[in-house]
Amino acid sequence: MSTPTPQRIVARTAEIGGTLPVNRVLPTRQRRQIGAWCFLDHAGPARFESGEGMHVGAHPHTCLQTFTWMIEGDVLHRDSLGNEQLIRPGEVNLMTAGRGISHTEDSTDATDRLHAAQLWIALPPHMADAAPAFTHYPDLPTWQQSGIDFTLLVGDFAGHTSPVEVYSPLLGLDIHSPSGGECELTLNPAFEHGLLVMEGELELDGERFAENELAALDPGVSALRLTLTPGSRLILIGGEPAEKVLMFWNFVGYSREYIIEATREWQAESVRFGKVAGFDGERLAAPTLPWRSG
Repeated sequence: MSTPTPQRIVARTAEIGGTLPVNRVLPTRQRRQIGAWCFLDHAGPARFESGEGMHVGAHPHTCLQTFTWMIEGDVLHRDSLGNEQLIRPGEVNLMTAGRGISHTEDSTDATDRLHAAQLWIALPPHMADAAPAFTHYPDLPTWQQSGIDFTLLVGDFAGHTSPVEVYSPLLGLDIHSPSGGECELTLNPAFEHGLLVMEGELELDGERFAENELAALDPGVSALRLTLTPGSRLILIGGEPAEKVLMFWNFVGYSREYIIEATREWQAESVRFGKVAGFDGERLAAPTLPWRSG
């Protein structure tokens, strides 16, 4: 079986929350989105010394869903709706920003190792001003094939359906191969896809992809054969090609004016973004806007 040559995207590194290294593969100049997936950070794996940890102060979001997939460690989510939720390995937190929400994220004192994927899903234009919401998903479909462990994060795959509620046709799948091996995946050819190597190595149609490299595929691919090294872990994302969004800092929108106004309201501590109960630190400040209002 032969597939079109995938686009190779190498992550760029950054740091969030003080001591947590992240590897960012979306958005890049090479590819802005995969379906409605518009942001993908691979966080860790990181080990914290005593007294260290990840602590992300109060910050806003608009017109997106933040999607956190936890692999190792525990993180406490608090938001301006009053939600306080601990996320543990094998669980998903989904926060729908809509017209505006703010939140904090903190690793627990007991967490000395953290590994996660943080993604954003652009909401469709008609939901840009929807009411914000938050849902925690502790139970997701899991199965094995050829000694490889699968967890369905979003969408439908191999006869399974994820309970995670999204608003665009999407796929999210965690693939973990403790002993290495091969498997074949049947894909929706209407979707564009991306395979991010989080640990180990992947061979895809004769090409090898190392840790923190994304193999991106345009629509038209109906099947993939994967060869995985022992201990490897991938995340597969996919979706129907979607309208491209604008992004600035933590804001997503479909016009500059929308994002400019959101930034102004955050800086003015507007009620639009509320306040996170229990947070007494300094809110994150928005950087200088790259545009002027017309």
